Amino acid sequence: MTHNEKYKDNVLLLKSFDFSLKIIDYTEVLQDRHKYVLANQLLKSGTSIGANSKEAQNAESKADFIHKLKIAIKEADETEYWLNLCNAHQSYPDCKHLLADVSELLRILNKIIATTKLKNSGNIF
Repeated sequence: MTHNEKYKDNVLLLKSFDFSLKIIDYTEVLQDRHKYVLANQLLKSGTSIGANSKEAQNAESKADFIHKLKIAIKEADETEYWLNLCNAHQSYPDCKHLLADVSELLRILNKIIATTKLKNSGNIF
């Protein structure tokens, strides 16, 4: 079973897993160009988004679920920062596609958290 089949019903897991694969590829290019510090930072934060999103699927409560997704958002914010640095520096390879992907992940994560909070407050009609 491929990851696509396993995560097909969960857009967050599918997109965060695919993003992790892209981050791995990009950081390998950075390492080939001896950009080790940013490569390490990006690899850790970029793959952590999916890991925390996956961990949230087994949360013990709604509060725990939200907490784990908030950690994923922090990792996505950090990843966006490192990608913006790479994007701003002319000696780094193009990463605009990754910036678009992490922005999408941030929108998805924020929407899930907002929806979960609404469901918890009983304000869904």
